[in-house]
Amino acid sequence: MENTRQTSANPRIDLKYRRKKNAEEMRYQIISFALMIFLTLIAFGAVYYEGFSHWFVVPFIMLLAAIQVVFQLFYFMHMSHKGHETPALFLFSGLTVALITILTFLTITWI
Repeated sequence: MENTRQTSANPRIDLKYRRKKNAEEMRYQIISFALMIFLTLIAFGAVYYEGFSHWFVVPFIMLLAAIQVVFQLFYFMHMSHKGHETPALFLFSGLTVALITILTFLTITWI
């Protein structure tokens, strides 16, 4: 019993299509992984280099971390695929509430 639904009468065509899509997906994941390693090395370099101010390094690392979160969500957790709209909605809603909460507490402590 097969769990995959075939879209044509010829199973060889479906197999070729699935192999092509899997190879494409793997290529995206490898590129994303390489970019995340590169961004991590840039972050380490920014901390290691003494010419950068503390006021530059911290926001820069936060920006690199945000970029890596996007790579994680869209390529490793497959949020770019069809059918993942509801989990993405809940994820981004939770992120919005968390950011508003953090902003609220920062504003309260500044007053």
